[in-house]
Amino acid sequence: MDIKHLRDLLGQVQSGRMNLDAVIDELRKLPFQDLGYAKIDNHRSIRKGVPEVIFCQGKTIEQIRGIVKGMSKSHQNIMATRASHEVFEGIQKVSGQCHYYEKAQIVVIRPRPVEKVGKIAVISAGTSDIPVAEEAAGTAEVLGNRVTRIYDVGVAGIHRLLHATSDLLHAHVAVVVAGMEGALASVVGGLVACPVIGVPTSVGYGASFGGIAALLTMLNSCASGVSVVNIDNGFGAGYQASLINKAAARRAGEELVEEERLSSVKGY
Repeated sequence: MDIKHLRDLLGQVQSGRMNLDAVIDELRKLPFQDLGYAKIDNHRSIRKGVPEVIFCQGKTIEQIRGIVKGMSKSHQNIMATRASHEVFEGIQKVSGQCHYYEKAQIVVIRPRPVEKVGKIAVISAGTSDIPVAEEAAGTAEVLGNRVTRIYDVGVAGIHRLLHATSDLLHAHVAVVVAGMEGALASVVGGLVACPVIGVPTSVGYGASFGGIAALLTMLNSCASGVSVVNIDNGFGAGYQASLINKAAARRAGEELVEEERLSSVKGY
């Protein structure tokens, strides 16, 4: 249940189109719906503005379908992450309205258009890092952000990154996805004025230790303004980038309104 749904319910009571018992029955699902194997947090979209995200890895198809069926009654733009094509096909059987972002392994259930604001740059060091980068980019787009993708621009050929400097400088936040030694986050952090979110990936040879080398490099970045999420956590980076980008977009909109107000007062 989101704010819009809650307002609609209360509006129906106020207008007499729905009785109190019916509304109370709907509100019994708050704050969560217990399915036995999962407790659906129906209150989350009221608190956070976004429905609970379904993490599919480790869940059975039947469990995922049950959660989707429960959430679909009162939510839109429900995200299911780490979803294989088999999971997508399973979701389709209980919710015909869904879209699959195959590269990102994200299913969006009951998709609805969302106005996109601001600008997030998602940068990958190598082509092998793209799946995690796509999880970040796809998450940010579903949450209503404009995303620019800048892929395969690692430090082994730094001129490729410098070629995209214009896109970097106009971003409100940059998500940098890199495996191997993970140095790209520090390089981007030294170029831009916006926050940088480093995403270490498990891509690399033996001494990368499944992403730990990249994680430690990013945590020890000498560039200011670099924060780091967990290894391969594209979703976490995309979500965090969305929060930063939307805050920046709101601020820009408020400043524009204030400038227009001052201009009208001064007669410019």
